[in-house]
Amino acid sequence: MKLSYRSDSYMIPEYSLTGDLLSFLTCNLQYRYQNKGTLPPSRPIQLWFGEFIHGVMEEAFLDYEIKKTLFPWNWEKDIRPIEEMIDLRLRARGLYPPVDLFCPFRKDSSSEDYEYGNIAKCDDNNHPHKLLASARAESAINIWGPDLFPLIDSAEVLIKGNRDMPNFTDGHSRSNYYGINGVIDVISSMNIDKDYNNSIQKYLFENPDFVKNINSIDCDEYEIIIDYKGMKRPSTKSPNWKYHQWQILTYAWLRSLQPGAKPVVAGIIFYLNELVPSTEDLIAIKRDVDDNHTDVKMDDSEKFKLLNWDEKEVNYIQISDKLKKNRSIRTIIIKEDLISNSLEEFDLVVSEIEKSIINETEGTSIKTAWEANGEKRTCDACDFKTFCKKNSLNDLEIP
Repeated sequence: MKLSYRSDSYMIPEYSLTGDLLSFLTCNLQYRYQNKGTLPPSRPIQLWFGEFIHGVMEEAFLDYEIKKTLFPWNWEKDIRPIEEMIDLRLRARGLYPPVDLFCPFRKDSSSEDYEYGNIAKCDDNNHPHKLLASARAESAINIWGPDLFPLIDSAEVLIKGNRDMPNFTDGHSRSNYYGINGVIDVISSMNIDKDYNNSIQKYLFENPDFVKNINSIDCDEYEIIIDYKGMKRPSTKSPNWKYHQWQILTYAWLRSLQPGAKPVVAGIIFYLNELVPSTEDLIAIKRDVDDNHTDVKMDDSEKFKLLNWDEKEVNYIQISDKLKKNRSIRTIIIKEDLISNSLEEFDLVVSEIEKSIINETEGTSIKTAWEANGEKRTCDACDFKTFCKKNSLNDLEIP
C-alpha cells in the first residue's frame, strides 16, 4: 500500500501598513533588525509616544460615550486617570515613558513607584506633572474632541486584504499572494443631508474635490477614515508626506472590501504634536516655511514673526492657536486613480522586502541583503549605527 505524504506548507506573507511597509521605507536595515529580528530600540521615544497618544485618544472616546463629560476636560480629574491606565498597559509590553516627556508617578502607587516617579524631569516632587506628552494629550482631547468624538462611528477597526505577489523578485517568490493588514484609528460615518456644524466638517467642505466626491456617490451616507500621528506635520518634500497619503488610500481600498462598508470619500490625518510643538518642532516648522515646503497658509505677520525668530537666542516662540490647529489636520481626498497608484507603490515595497528576505535565506549577509538607507535623523537615533556600513566609526563619539 502506498502511503500519501503531507504537501509542503504554503505561507502567505503578511504585511502591516505601518509596522512593515512604512518601517521598511524608513530604513531597510533598521527594519530587518527591529521587525524581523525583534530587537527593540533602546530609546523608543517615537514608538512610546505613538502608542501612548493612540491609547489616550481611544480611551477618551470610550469615556465620552459613557459619561458625556462636557468639554473642556480637566487634566488632573478627567485626563490623568486615562494616561495612567495607558502607561500601565505600555509598561506591561516593555515600553517605559521617557523621563523628560511623561511624569509616571501615580497617587495610588507604592513607595517604589514613587521613587521611580521622582526621576522624571519634574520641577518639584508635587507629582503628577503635566509634561510634554500630557500637554499634547490634553490639547488633542480638548481641541479636537468636541468635534471629533460625536462623529465617530467605530474605533480601532482591523482591516485585511490580499494582493497578487508582484513579479519583481527575479523569478523567486515565497508565495503567489501577500496579505495587507492595518488598523484604522477611527471611522466616521456621516449623512450627506445632515449638518454637523463642526470645524472638522468645515475643513472637509473647504476642499472642492471633497464636495465633488460626495455629490458623485449614490449612497446617502459616506465614511471618513481618520488616523492619529504622534509627530509634527511632515514637509511636503519629505518622503513621509507621500507615505502617509499612500497609507490612507490603502486603508480606503481595504475598507471597501469589507461587507457593509459605505463609500470612503476622504481621509483625515491628525498630526497631534503640532498642537504643542517642542523647540525642535518649531525649528523644523521654520525651516519648512522658509523653504516653502508647507501647504498650510499663514498670516503675513505670523510668518514674519516665525522667520525672524532666532532659535539660538530665544529658546521658544509662541505661535497662534489657529495656526497650530490648521497644521495639525490634513485632508486626503479618495480617488480611484490615487488608490491604484498607492497600491502599485506598496507592491514595489513588498517586492523589495521579499528580495531582501530571499537574498538573506540564500546566504547573503544581513548588511548586504538589507540596505541602510535611513535619513540623518533616523541614523542619529539608531542603535545599530556602530556596525552599519553607512556610518564610519571615526564619526562616532563615545559619551
